Amino acid sequence: MTATAPSGRPGPSGVHGGRVELAPGTAPADPRFANDDLLPVPVADRRWTTYNFAALWVGMAHNIPSWMLASGLVALGMDWKQAVLTIALANVVVLVPMLLTGHAGPKYGIPFPVLARASFGLRGANLPALVRAGVACAWFGIQTWIGGQGVFVLLDKAFGGGWAEASEVGGQPWTLWLCFVLFWALELAVIHRGMEALRRFENWAAPFVIVGALVLLGWITVKAGGLGPLLDQPSKLGWGADFWPVFFPALMGMIAFWATLSLNIPDFTRFGAAQRSQVLGQALGLPTTMTLFALLSVLVTSGSQAVYGAPVWDPVALAAKTDNVFGLLFALVTVLVATLSVNIAANVVSPAYDLANLAPRLVDFRTGALITGVVGVLIMPWKLTATPELYIFTWLGLVGGLLGTVAGILIADYWLVRRTVLDLEGLYRADGPYWYRGGWNPAAVLAFAVGGVLAVGGSHSAPGTGPFPEDGLIPFLEPLADYGWAVGLVAALLLYTALMRRGAASRPSARSS
Repeated sequence: MTATAPSGRPGPSGVHGGRVELAPGTAPADPRFANDDLLPVPVADRRWTTYNFAALWVGMAHNIPSWMLASGLVALGMDWKQAVLTIALANVVVLVPMLLTGHAGPKYGIPFPVLARASFGLRGANLPALVRAGVACAWFGIQTWIGGQGVFVLLDKAFGGGWAEASEVGGQPWTLWLCFVLFWALELAVIHRGMEALRRFENWAAPFVIVGALVLLGWITVKAGGLGPLLDQPSKLGWGADFWPVFFPALMGMIAFWATLSLNIPDFTRFGAAQRSQVLGQALGLPTTMTLFALLSVLVTSGSQAVYGAPVWDPVALAAKTDNVFGLLFALVTVLVATLSVNIAANVVSPAYDLANLAPRLVDFRTGALITGVVGVLIMPWKLTATPELYIFTWLGLVGGLLGTVAGILIADYWLVRRTVLDLEGLYRADGPYWYRGGWNPAAVLAFAVGGVLAVGGSHSAPGTGPFPEDGLIPFLEPLADYGWAVGLVAALLLYTALMRRGAASRPSARSS
């Protein structure tokens, strides 16, 4: 189906410089598909500038898990040049779907689950929305655990080790659980104030975290006796046969790190003042920031190897090695700001909208954020970050494959099938063009299933390092597992486009609008 408006019933909307909004008094009222958080943002309220989007990415990229990605590659045997190259390439690649899906935000003012209705159907959109929400809940838990753990380690050091000696509950000191819970509550308190408060927070958090990373680099440089020892640590893999089996799954893992945002970036770009704002802001903010942060991370980790004899890939553990009280307090504030900035923006906004899309009359943005917080605790995030092998290859690889599949469908529908033309009102109506069969688009569901199987069916783990069989869940797909994100995206994009065009060609009355 390529028609983007009901036959004879164009949606009542206005166009302002390429940006579309509903005409006054025509907001859809069906509580099954609309509430105040899901309706298009009025053009007058789309005010985010290039700086706002760049600051958003700086705030999201400068966080502990991002640091652990880069330094984790060093721990796996890469030298600093290989690690930075891997991360820089991954973020240039993931920027492309980020910009493609982000286009619908400034143009129509709609969040990700509403955009997904065009391809999956009004009811079917809950499938990709719940996949994205589930991943975000897990990420929220991971970030909250890491943030709470960072607070615990630094406070333990500041108070002379007394916190770590507290009685244990569930295998961890009760003081660690206290830090975790307090950090969790602080995050939800910030997001409860809404998207405008998030924009203001990201504006000042971004430069603060950069300063914190530079301070850590300066400290380890002094400890190592200069930059030389940081740059001289050799690669354990070389550039030959030992390197490539690590590089490709690591590259997919780095892509998967932001594959979540490549889906729900319309949740933010819907507030954009213009397409130029989101394109320049993201292009300036994502690949440059992640590459710079990766460089800082691997330099510091290489320095820790020179100073302590082994790479310390956790920045909190490294910061805790100082005996300077002021340094500990500064590190503590940096951990708080860095983790808050990424977790709220990347892992609460999306599931809040996704859960609101599931039941608009019962769940609004704030209720969805609270549900995210609860689920994020229940997934036991401390298990997922236990080793770099589990974190980079198993968790990020599996997630990336599924999210790449959804991204392929969204991009195919919006750019190849509909040529960026949507019926804005129809995205909220059961009698509109996106109802398909009972609210589900069979083409999208089939493309998702096939792309998902191809992307993650071959998932495998080395003996004793993960949950999958050594020869893969589906052995003949095992060679594809290291390229899961790319395989899922390309397979779903091609299959969905073919199915939709074949369906349109088989209907004599089908026409493009």
